[in-house]
Amino acid sequence: MKILFLGDVMGRSGRAALADHLKPLRDRLRADFVIVNGENATSGAGLSPEHAKVILEAGADCITLGDHAFDQRDMLSFIEREPRVLRPLNFAKGAPGVGHRLFSLPDGRKVLVTQVLGQVFMKRPFDDPFSHMDRVLRTHPLGGLAQAVVVDIHAEATSEKMAMGHFCDGRASLVVGTHTHVPTGDAQLLDGGTAYLTDAGMCGDYNSVIGMDRAEPLRRFVTGMGKGRFQPATGAATLSGVLVETSDRDGKAQSVSMIREGGRLQGSGP
Repeated sequence: MKILFLGDVMGRSGRAALADHLKPLRDRLRADFVIVNGENATSGAGLSPEHAKVILEAGADCITLGDHAFDQRDMLSFIEREPRVLRPLNFAKGAPGVGHRLFSLPDGRKVLVTQVLGQVFMKRPFDDPFSHMDRVLRTHPLGGLAQAVVVDIHAEATSEKMAMGHFCDGRASLVVGTHTHVPTGDAQLLDGGTAYLTDAGMCGDYNSVIGMDRAEPLRRFVTGMGKGRFQPATGAATLSGVLVETSDRDGKAQSVSMIREGGRLQGSGP
């Protein structure tokens, strides 16, 4: 099975790039299943129902969120009606929606997708991500009902993401980090057969400060004072992510490749 995962969609530029590039990219890579992190797709802060529909129509099979999961208030009710949108497992007790779901492909194969939030350097004290992830993986053993398992670790610290990768090694097909909007270059197969990438990067304009128009972030860094709101950059976006090919027999990764398509970053792919 080939699974394509794309990092945080950033504003209008990221949404436009998905609409233009995702379906041709999916066809070229022969991806069986596509997951997109959409947590910054609406003005850089959260995901609206309207923009969730745009991402799904562009070719995503599943959308993961993050710490901005419910910045757009309409998502509180929409996520209960749209099973293809997942929020983090450990977001909050009583949060609407679910943090993991088993998806069926047209040919009957199944993919478990789950997401968890890190704790290190995050603004809110989220629950322990490791115990939450352990419970899900114990009830969905790799190679059992699910032919593949994908873990999105939405976190700030690279060390916490790497720790989650090793914690899930042999129990997940892919562990991929999101949140920092900067793609890392460490795609690898871990000892137990899990594909790993510290951060998928973003689907956004990289001529920016992590997807935001440069003026306001620069002003705040230089002067220590803000003058206005952060606004997403609107230049041509690069789709950034990872492609993993797994064994249908045991769910372990056979290959992993970083993906970069369009925009100003150098292209990358298998």
